[in-house]
Amino acid sequence: VKGDVFLAKARNYPSALEASLFPDNVPVAVYDSLIEAVRSRLPVLHRYYGLRQRVFNLPDLHVYDTYAPLVSAVQSDVSFDEAIGMVLKSLHPLGSEYTETLGRGLSQERWCDRYENKGKRSGAFSYGTYQGPPYILMNYKADVFSDIYTLAHEAGHSMHTWYARRTQSFQNYHYPIFLAEVASTFNEILLTEHLLAETKDRAMRAYLLNRQIDDLRGTLFRQTMFAEFEKLAHATEESGAALTLESFRTMYRGLLDSYFGTGVIIDEELELECLRIPHFYSAFYVYKYATGISAAITLATQVLASGNTDRYFGFLKSGGSQFPIETLAKAGVDMRSPQPVNAALDLFERRVKELEELLSTPAQSN
Repeated sequence: VKGDVFLAKARNYPSALEASLFPDNVPVAVYDSLIEAVRSRLPVLHRYYGLRQRVFNLPDLHVYDTYAPLVSAVQSDVSFDEAIGMVLKSLHPLGSEYTETLGRGLSQERWCDRYENKGKRSGAFSYGTYQGPPYILMNYKADVFSDIYTLAHEAGHSMHTWYARRTQSFQNYHYPIFLAEVASTFNEILLTEHLLAETKDRAMRAYLLNRQIDDLRGTLFRQTMFAEFEKLAHATEESGAALTLESFRTMYRGLLDSYFGTGVIIDEELELECLRIPHFYSAFYVYKYATGISAAITLATQVLASGNTDRYFGFLKSGGSQFPIETLAKAGVDMRSPQPVNAALDLFERRVKELEELLSTPAQSN
């Protein structure tokens, strides 16, 4: 934090936050309006925690209880080739060029290293270069249903790279982090909408609803809380006040109390969580997850409602040729207004309501 503030002052920025936002030409108002919008809807998040407490039948809800699966994981036996088919079917609204290119890449052109192997790193990622294919690393397991989502997510990154490099010069094809999670999250949203429309199974529907709720909780609410913590910590240093273990704990505890609400018990040890979040050591990065999922929801809503993909493909093809706010604005998403974040918050509230109704209805009535 001290390093961030020193460098910002040395380069005549008004604050460390503004220095961090400058390379992407992102107004401070975007950062501040994200926090303001999310804070205004915290009661819905608290309502979700109340649902968890009722479903688990707990006298008290601790933060660690919010990570226990609310809905049992669905039994899955989906081969990788079947997963490709499910993902491609969900992406049908994007048209034949998108789905046929992705299908060939995954099935015939060996874009994806599919399975676990000795010495292979864990997780998943997409990595493309200007001349080579947009490769995907996976550790796919047929009995892990969420791996289908991982494939859809990484495919979104790869197709973003595929379109950008075909359209832009080498200097401009690489898109910034602010845009990187939009295309991948967009694919996950289409997959959820497709699966919800297809399934009549009560357990699967509950799983899908809860999965999207927890994605929004972790990406929109939690990352915004992190963004607020980073802003507070840097503002403390800029004001001349001392940054101590106690001040970090106090700042973080205040945010935990606000974001979890009075219905969740905050154990004292959780005040130290702020010291182990890796992103805090590269400040003012996490807010991009929250803005990214908000932009993706707005874009997906537009495509599904109108069937018009022109603006979305304009976004994919733009790469890094413009500042990210301008790129999204041309696609129909104005991140300088609270509308995209509010759209994501509306979806969260809608899904919580659907899950409440589903879990309160006796199974035999379905």
